[in-house]
Amino acid sequence: MKITPQNRNQTIGYFLAFVALGLTTAALGPALPYLAEYTGSELSQISILFTTKAAGYLIGSIIGGRFYDRLPGHKVMFVGLAGMIVTIALTPIIPLLWLLGSILFLLGAMEGCVDVGGNTLLVWVHRSEVGPFMNALHLFFGVGTFLAPIILAQSVLHSESIAPGYWLIGFFILPLAVWLLRLPSPSKPAQEEGKEGRSNVLLLAMMVAFFFLYVGAEVGYGGWVYTYARELGLANEASAAYLTSTFWGAFTLGRVFSIPIAARTRPRWILTSDLAGSLLGLGVIILFPNSAVALWGGTIILGLSMASVFPTMISFAERRMTLTGTITSWFFVGASLGSMFLPWVVGQLFEPIGPQVAMIIFLSDLAAAGLIFGIVMRVSRSSQTPLA
Repeated sequence: MKITPQNRNQTIGYFLAFVALGLTTAALGPALPYLAEYTGSELSQISILFTTKAAGYLIGSIIGGRFYDRLPGHKVMFVGLAGMIVTIALTPIIPLLWLLGSILFLLGAMEGCVDVGGNTLLVWVHRSEVGPFMNALHLFFGVGTFLAPIILAQSVLHSESIAPGYWLIGFFILPLAVWLLRLPSPSKPAQEEGKEGRSNVLLLAMMVAFFFLYVGAEVGYGGWVYTYARELGLANEASAAYLTSTFWGAFTLGRVFSIPIAARTRPRWILTSDLAGSLLGLGVIILFPNSAVALWGGTIILGLSMASVFPTMISFAERRMTLTGTITSWFFVGASLGSMFLPWVVGQLFEPIGPQVAMIIFLSDLAAAGLIFGIVMRVSRSSQTPLA
């Protein structure tokens, strides 16, 4: 498909929106101690902000998807970005924990709306050729998550407060929101011949289950590998932190590599390779549980392999069903539930059984994701049910 100036500007707008999304997503972790101090809360109490924000994201994903199907997409995304500006500006100056939790719930809802919108609208712009653009979109999210801690660290260094850093993030989003509002919105595609639609509940359910399992493993590994390495004596506090950074660094590097690969390779082959590589990385860690070298090597393999799974699965879905905002929102519902559920399961079993249970859970989870991917391949090939 020929890239027109309008297509180019729309794509750039979505890329920048995902930088903004990464900034607001990654800002909470480094800000947590300061928010606890400002609200007079213990860290055990302030951690409820993660839950309220995740709950808001879930609601925003569901509702936002329906709005994208019914209204011009850029107007909906403008509302989401404007809501992010307001809530991110209020976050560092709210002195009451319950009120701050409400603000973070709204921030999560706006993030969910923007996340669904960026993925949906990019598919509507590029259709069957969305693969490399989708991988690039999620790469820009990684750019935002990389920059947020740096911005907040500089804010604290120069002002002893996180507020200027939060407000700087808001100022970045403001012109972007206005620019997107002025751009024409892409049109929702009609159902194409050979693609499934909303009435094939099995195909959609399998894809939602895949996102549930995959994102649970991604978030779970990133969240637990630090404690895993420390508890097994494979790393001290500093090197365990570097190990976590290595995972996310390999993850971001993998997304860079995935862009040219996605332009030349079918999504099903990329996903098959990604899942095989992920299982290999975890297998190395499990087979050599007392080896720091195996842990570092397996972590790098896992980060590189996981990098393109999420965006590639959306590209894969676009080839098999007409992606509406509502359908895309269900993908994010599965992802959001997985990110909350699997890390919690690991936490319940980590101490009673031992640290190794974490890697066994992640391996089993991704093996189940691979099985579901095989079912999706079979269902999408054999189903002849037209979408209503």
